[in-house]
Amino acid sequence: MQNLPTTLPDWLALIESRHAETHIDMGLERVRAVKERMGLAFECPVIMVAGTNGKGSTCAMLESVLLHAGYRVGLYIKPHFLDFNERARINGEMASDAMLVDAFNVVEAQRGDISLTYFEFTTLAIMHLISKAGVDVAILEVGLGGRLDAVNVVDADVAIVTSIDIDHADYLGDTREAIGFEKAGIFRPGKAAICSDPMPPSTLIKHAEDIGADLWLIGRDFNYQGDQQQWSYGGRSQRRNALAYPALRGANQLLNASAALAALEVLRLQLPAGAQEVRTGLALVELPGRFQVLAGRPTTVLDVAHNPHAAATLAQNLGNMGFHRYTYAVFGIMADKDIEGVIAPMAQYVDHWCVADLPSPRSAKGEDLACQLAALRPAGAKEGDFSVTNFADPAAAFANAVSRAGENDRIVVFGSFYTVAGVMAARKNSLH
Repeated sequence: MQNLPTTLPDWLALIESRHAETHIDMGLERVRAVKERMGLAFECPVIMVAGTNGKGSTCAMLESVLLHAGYRVGLYIKPHFLDFNERARINGEMASDAMLVDAFNVVEAQRGDISLTYFEFTTLAIMHLISKAGVDVAILEVGLGGRLDAVNVVDADVAIVTSIDIDHADYLGDTREAIGFEKAGIFRPGKAAICSDPMPPSTLIKHAEDIGADLWLIGRDFNYQGDQQQWSYGGRSQRRNALAYPALRGANQLLNASAALAALEVLRLQLPAGAQEVRTGLALVELPGRFQVLAGRPTTVLDVAHNPHAAATLAQNLGNMGFHRYTYAVFGIMADKDIEGVIAPMAQYVDHWCVADLPSPRSAKGEDLACQLAALRPAGAKEGDFSVTNFADPAAAFANAVSRAGENDRIVVFGSFYTVAGVMAARKNSLH
């Protein structure tokens, strides 16, 4: 038996090196076998959240409300920006290196000769960590799809699907119907299945009905209304009025907040949350990289929009921000994304593109992106009104945007998590 790592960075390096040849192994047999050997089980309600976009926001809102209601909350959320520890939160705090190392040791001891991917190994470890942390509720974010995601070896008491759009088409299919079926795989017979997509695919509805899940649809079983000052939620048996808008900004956040409140309505006997606790939780929720507007000037926005649905929402949010003379975009994305579909809604808002190469073999080459973006030059654009520049990494692209942008301009960092993480790391280093 090899000597096992004793530090978190060494553990992560080992897990990555083992499965270098494959990114994703579809199928849950191996994960389920290791889960059984580990005796992994939750003694508290489990809320599972899947969706193309909005799942991180929905998880963060649930966590914030439940923490303000006085519960101990375990949260598994991904990917991380700067530290792997961001993926595991106990009571609002990141898990320590020591907690994660202990959990990795448990998975390693039980897996025997079963090969696990990086994602499967770390998912089992974090779910084990949360299950042993004495929490009142576990919130688990699904990674890819739903049906075959490693998180789905656990049975959720409440399953939420936030939105269904085309992403990861190679694995999940290239229609909303195909993807809807994959997301619906987290539903369970007799348990609440919440969908906050206003146009749910028929496959999702049919699967919920076929297995006998208790399907909650936005517009039918729960809804929201809002004016300039406040908004209200209405469910099957619960109304919540005069709510503060969520601190997470953007057009889709009331859909996400409504899904979170529907889950709390389902669990109202096990996890009652009062009106003030809900208001405070929504008003103080934080989630980096989702239409995150940084303090200071020029205005800087961080957003991990990397599919057409998210990019359209980002563009809508930018349009609602008021006048900025020029907008600089720091942009990098994976090659397997619908790049044209991501750029299209953003084109009308961006004057200067600072394109970045990313530290992943899957990333789109900056020079290829630059060629694609150069075609967006408006007819008759004067020198200085439109540009496309290519950089070795997001930090260099951001530094260039900062050097050129005036006080009344705006910088939008978007695309891959790697793009936003690269800029976050550069900003953090510049503050030290």
